[in-house]
Amino acid sequence: MSEDFAKLPPATSVRLIDFDEARVVPGIVPNTFILVVSGTKPYLNMKVRLSPLVYIRQPEFWGIEVVGSLPGVGLPATAPYTVSIPLDGILGTKGIEVIGATTRKTFEVP
Repeated sequence: MSEDFAKLPPATSVRLIDFDEARVVPGIVPNTFILVVSGTKPYLNMKVRLSPLVYIRQPEFWGIEVVGSLPGVGLPATAPYTVSIPLDGILGTKGIEVIGATTRKTFEVP
């Protein structure tokens, strides 16, 4: 039984969250890059991660979502976060697009 992934119901335990800063930095190995995103999470115990979108064909700008998840009850205190992801295998033909709850930022990556 194969279902169309895009038609499956969205998860309710995760949400897009906003970011204050996003930057692409060079990796240690030549011609590699790392996306670093930081901001303020709305709950102290929220886990924040970067989640690349799934594509059938390589897009111009590969979308990477900033996702927050709560392991149960949220502790209502804000806290800073910084997360990163290597861009190996998740680069579009022109670069990437970081997607937050209300903010998007594109980067051209060589």
